[in-house]
Amino acid sequence: MKSLIAQHSALAASTGEQAAAWVFTGGALLVVAAFAALFIAALISILGSGLSGGMKLVWIVLAFMAPFLGSLLWFVFGRPDARRRFAG
Repeated sequence: MKSLIAQHSALAASTGEQAAAWVFTGGALLVVAAFAALFIAALISILGSGLSGGMKLVWIVLAFMAPFLGSLLWFVFGRPDARRRFAG
């Protein structure tokens, strides 16, 4: 009987660990997908902006060199409507 209880406890612990692993993996995939969406949206926004070719190149290089920070900076400071918002 004790052997059966020990097997059941081991199985329950294993199942709990597997569930935690699935939750962690799902969360990690969600973060990666959000990061990729931010990066791709920044690139599309940069290419579609009215900036000159040289400034577009600077922003694209920044986005590729520091993908999260570069994309975030583009949406906060780089977009023409962001500059109008901060100017007054």
